Amino acid sequence: MRPDDVEAVVDLVHELAAYEKAPDECHLTAAQLTAALFRERPALYGHVAVVDGAVVGCALWFLNFSTWRGVHGIYLEDLYVQPEQRGSGLGKALLTALAEECAANGYQRLEWWVLNWNTPAIEFYESLGAEAMDEWTVYRLTDKPLAALAEG
Repeated sequence: MRPDDVEAVVDLVHELAAYEKAPDECHLTAAQLTAALFRERPALYGHVAVVDGAVVGCALWFLNFSTWRGVHGIYLEDLYVQPEQRGSGLGKALLTALAEECAANGYQRLEWWVLNWNTPAIEFYESLGAEAMDEWTVYRLTDKPLAALAEG
């Protein structure tokens, strides 16, 4: 991903939020994305899918660490391909690029979340051999509960 891609990727992330029925929850700006991707020690990495010179898909990811395996892995924060480009192989190409990152760096996991109602995505992921981790429940602290915990 290049700095020139940032504006298009921000737009894609907002499209993803709308697709996931949560457009009001997405506040990402180009300045935030640029700061995360292009600082001395990036907090986030990205790949883009380009068709006819236009960014039509993206994968945004960061490193995690498995204490059980003793090595890093990749957590895929967002994978999105515009609806008119789906089925063209771009989503698989983006995931393949992440699998190649794992292989090249000795990372042993590539993980992500998918909404339970997103049947097309689930079917796509399962067609690649991905397994649902149904025995886990995701927890999150944000906003007031996070601030309250931080204040003690």
